[in-house]
Formats: sequence, C-alpha cells, structure tokens
Amino acid sequence: MKQLLQHLTVLAVGTSVLLVATPSDAVGTRRFVLREAKDFEGGDLEGTAIDSNGRVRAGFALGDVPVAAAPTVWSALARRDGTVLLGTGNDGKLLRVRGDVVEVAAETKALAITSVVEAWGGAAVLGTIPDGKIFRWEKDRLTELVTLPDTDHVWALAFDARAGALYAATGPAGKLFRITAGGEAQVFFDAEESHLMSVAVAKDGVVYAGASEPAKLYRVSGPGRATVLYDFGRTEVRGIALGPRGDVFAIANELTGGASVPKRPANDGTRPAAPASGGAKARGKGVLYGFDASGVPVELLSNKEQHFTALAVGADGQPYVGTGVEGQVFTVDAARTSTLVADTEERQIGALLLGSGPQYVVGSDPAVAHPVTGLGGKDAVWTSKALDAGIRATFGRIGWDATGKVEISTRSGNTKEPDDSWSDWGPALTAPGQVTSAPARFLQIRARFAADPRAELREVEVAFVTDNLRAILTAIEAKSGATPTGTGDGVQKSGEPVTGDPDSKVKLTFKVDNPDQDELRYRVEYRLVGTQAWFDLLPPGEKLTKDSTTWETKDLPEGQYRIRVTVSDEPSNPPERVQRHTLESAIVLVDNSAPAVLGLKATGRRVTARLVDGVGPIQRVEISRAGSDEWVPFYPVDGIFDEPNEELDADVAAIGAGGPALLVIRVYDQAGNRTVRSVLVEQ
Repeated sequence: MKQLLQHLTVLAVGTSVLLVATPSDAVGTRRFVLREAKDFEGGDLEGTAIDSNGRVRAGFALGDVPVAAAPTVWSALARRDGTVLLGTGNDGKLLRVRGDVVEVAAETKALAITSVVEAWGGAAVLGTIPDGKIFRWEKDRLTELVTLPDTDHVWALAFDARAGALYAATGPAGKLFRITAGGEAQVFFDAEESHLMSVAVAKDGVVYAGASEPAKLYRVSGPGRATVLYDFGRTEVRGIALGPRGDVFAIANELTGGASVPKRPANDGTRPAAPASGGAKARGKGVLYGFDASGVPVELLSNKEQHFTALAVGADGQPYVGTGVEGQVFTVDAARTSTLVADTEERQIGALLLGSGPQYVVGSDPAVAHPVTGLGGKDAVWTSKALDAGIRATFGRIGWDATGKVEISTRSGNTKEPDDSWSDWGPALTAPGQVTSAPARFLQIRARFAADPRAELREVEVAFVTDNLRAILTAIEAKSGATPTGTGDGVQKSGEPVTGDPDSKVKLTFKVDNPDQDELRYRVEYRLVGTQAWFDLLPPGEKLTKDSTTWETKDLPEGQYRIRVTVSDEPSNPPERVQRHTLESAIVLVDNSAPAVLGLKATGRRVTARLVDGVGPIQRVEISRAGSDEWVPFYPVDGIFDEPNEELDADVAAIGAGGPALLVIRVYDQAGNRTVRSVLVEQ
C-alpha cells in the first residue's frame, strides 16, 4: 500500500474552464473542450484521480461496505489484526469492520464517539461527547476509564507510546488533559479558548493542540508551557497529523455560524441528534497548512466551497484531507500541488485511514466504509459530467491526448441527469474518431484505463453542430424625445406633464428570442398607414446586425406609420439552413410640427381659443402667469384630449386674480411639439 500512495503523482488543482458552448461561440461548428482539472471534475471517479494539469489517471480503487448501524461516523482506528473500529454518532456506538461484515462492538450511550486511539497494551480508548467520558475497550469489554472534570466534550485523543500517557482535547473549558493508564487525569494545558478540538503527540513528546473560536495551533512542550505555533484567523482547527520528517499538518475551517457544539441531553431524558461528522453543520471554507521542523507555516491547500472534516498522513508521507460537502479526498505535497484521489457518494468524509495498516476512506451521511483496494485496476473508469450543448446537437469527431491505452466511449440524452431515456454507451474507441451517440442536448464521455494502469488522459475535444432554431421577434419599440409614457398595461396617459424635447429621430429597438444564439441580421421597412408600399428604412448598403437603429423622420410627411422588421440568422448558417421571422409594429406617430393656437382671447376671467394640430391629438394645455413657473393644467371644453382640433374655454381667475395679468399658454401635441402664446387678462 505504501507503493500505491507513492505512485500517486500530486499536482495542483487548476482553475475552471467553460465546458458548454456560450452565446458568443454559437456559430456553426462548436466544441466541448476539457482541458483543466475543473473540466474533468463533476462526474464519477472509479479508481481514477484528477490532477491540476488536466490529467486523469489511476487513483484509489474503493470498495463499499455500508454501515447500517449509524448514519454518521466521527472517528476510526485501524487495528493490528486487520480490523477497523468506527466511532459513530447517535448513541455513540463502537463498530468493528471485518472484511464485509460490520458489527456493533460496544455502545457507550454517548451522543458520539469523537476519537478512537490505540493505547496501553493495544487497548482502544474512546473519547465521547457530551458528558466528558473516556472509555477503554479491551478484549471485547467496555469500561469507563475516566470522567473528566469541568468537561462536556472530549473532542480528540492522542497517545504518547513513549511516555505511556493519553492526551485529551476538551471543551467547554479549553483544557488539555494528561491521563494515565489508571485513569488519573491532570490538566496539562489550559487554553484561553473554550474548546480544544484536536491533538497530536510528536515522537519527542511535544504535544500539538488545535483550538476553536478562534482557530489557533498550540505547541505544548511541557505542563503549562505552550506557545501559539499559528493563528489561522478562522473558526476551528479541526485536525492535526504528524509527518515522518518531523513536519506537522493541520486543517482549519471558517464555518458559517461558528463551530457546532453539541449540548448536554435535555432534563426530560431526550437526547439531541448528533451533528454532522466533523462537528460542523454548516458549510464552510477549509485550509490545510504544513509546518516544518522549525515551525515555518506553509499553506498547502485551500477550498472556498468546502470545509475539511478529516486529515491523515499516508504511507507516502503526504497529507490527505477529506471534505464536508462533496465527500471528496485530496492529497497535496510541499510544493502545494494537489490531486483529487477519491470522490465518494457520501456528503462527508468522516475519517481517513491511510497509514501502514488497513487503508480506508470512511464516508458519512450516510455511513459507508470504503476499503482502498489498490490503484486503478480493471474497473478504473472516469465519467464526465453531462456536457450541455444548450439545444439538440449532432456530434462529430471526438479527439483526445493520452499516454498509454485509453478506451473512450460516449452516450447522449435530453435530461440534465442521465437516466433510462439516455442512449446506451457507444462502442469504445482506442483512437480519435466519430461519435456514434444519437443527436441530443447532453453528451457524456467515459474513459476506461483497465488495459493500462499507467495511462493518462489529457485534453478531450468533441465537435458538434446544434439544430438551427428560428429567431422570433417578440416586440418592436419606438421612442422619441417626448413620447407619451404608458402605465405598463397598454394605456397611454394624456394631459400629464410633458418632459423631454421633441425629436425627429425615433429610436427603434427590437426584442427577439434567439434560442440557439446565432448571429442575426435585421431588415427594416416603413409604410404610411393607408398606403400599401413599404420602403427601406436603412440607408442603401447598410447591414444591421444589432437589435436597434435610429429612424430620422424630419423629411417624411406627417402621419401614422408602421414599421416592419425581418430577422434572419443568415450570418451563422448556409443558405439552405437560414431561418427568418417578420413582425409589424404598432402605429408610430411622425409629427414634427407644433400645434396652432387660433383665436386666442381673454374675456373677463375666461380665456378661449381653438387648438389645432396637423396630426394630433392635442396632448396637454397649461397656463401660467408670466414670470412664474407655476403651470396650471386645463382640459378642453369636451373634457377629453382625443382630437387634433380642440376648443379651450378656461376660467383663469385663480391665476390672474388681483388685477391685470399677462398669461402664457402652452399647448402640446402627442409628439411633444409645443406652441407658446400670451394673452392679457384684465379683471
């Protein structure tokens, strides 16, 4: 197994590259290109691993041993006899895994067994929460070793075989206890923090302890003699592991809402449900640090999407971390290069056993023990996530770059998650060739490495052409400088204040549903209502490929017009595939002349006039005392603005009260053109 781990080449996880065809690409033949580590992730890894150079290679081959006795696993211990002990949540069961058989070895009745270590004479020692109890399991017999004072949570245990002493990291008083084989416990270090969450003992007897809120890593060289090796500025130090060359590894998390700390059972005897394995219910961000023998810190790995729940040093001397959202396992070297070596179906990694004994990846939620059976193997298969062409596509040639023999096959379907409606896997290709999968929206790629465990798959490229879907015009909008505003329900206001200046230029905007994101061309025409002839709106030779244009109307006869737009996808398709759609607009008013004010006169306190517009209707009338900016609106005689010819008879007593007054009248038509006149009122 040591050779297995040593053969895992570790390389940095790269940044993501876009796999699906984007709108800017949607012309003719397109391609799925898988090039970087993130491109190859998201599917299934069976005996394969992904490194940062975008290479898929042989990885952990995992078996499956379901653990039905508990939903979560908090801790694990590999025994010398080849069995594995699991510490669980929900009544704190100690399970023994022997081959494919899982049996209950003991029940502590605690909320969870947080830590299992081998101590005096090969006995297993169990740390539990939330009653501060430590148990000893030996020769299939469970006994209580000690109940620690001022302690609810025994978060982690570590055994110093040289000195024959057990260390316990606890909360909520943040104490590190040193415990003898007889159960005598003394406070070895009292931290400022409420919880010490992790602990490890080096060969020279130095103890390392990780605190929670804030996350600090302590180096404890003797009773009460502690220094802070590193302050992570995060929520918790979740795990500590020691390397073969005196290096120290630690994982720390920044958790949303802080660390999850189980409480004591309620007074009514009920017991709270165990939190997720790792002690953190919420998602968070994880980081792995390495410290050399002199204590120099180096950030080796960080993950902004997942927190870390498990840490172990493999037989190759490199750290392995398990994640708490996707149930993945990464390994990393001193150069900060990393490899995704396992991607389980479980939500979390509860424990990792990758040392000299039995090799296990233990998943949690649900609980499954995965024995590491080798590297690659006959069932080593990488399967991509479903690649999305956006709409139905016909697939062409698939090519790849590989070292060694790799067999490639594909399947296709029209659902985001592959199901029974998908096609069968096509014939395996050993050299680039034609995809035989049926036309569909989604494509999945599978690579088999069984024939050559040293093979590496690099870049993969698949060409495809999507169906040509017609672009549909859904609206033509026309707007000039002072176009009347609407209410949003098809109703235009009249008589309201008019803002903006009239403009002979009309802004035309086209709304279009373009499902396959082809490049489009627009042809625009206009006609005067009541006539049949259409005229090109665009200047000769102009090719419009954007969804808007400006129509200059100053030299056109006034009246009501309609706009006709035809959209086609000819820039993206050969003539036989071109699709077109045509839409006419609502009436567009062309009115560049101001209304006339005829027969304006004042009689007493009344002002009368005839208001006439060439196109109409009259939109608004307002009167103000000269020199004032207080404009008072007036309606026509019939009480509604609906014609180009309106009668005005306005009582202006309130405006001109107190003697003679010069009044100013402003008249607007629907296009926003206005006429200003004045009249003297004598009262």
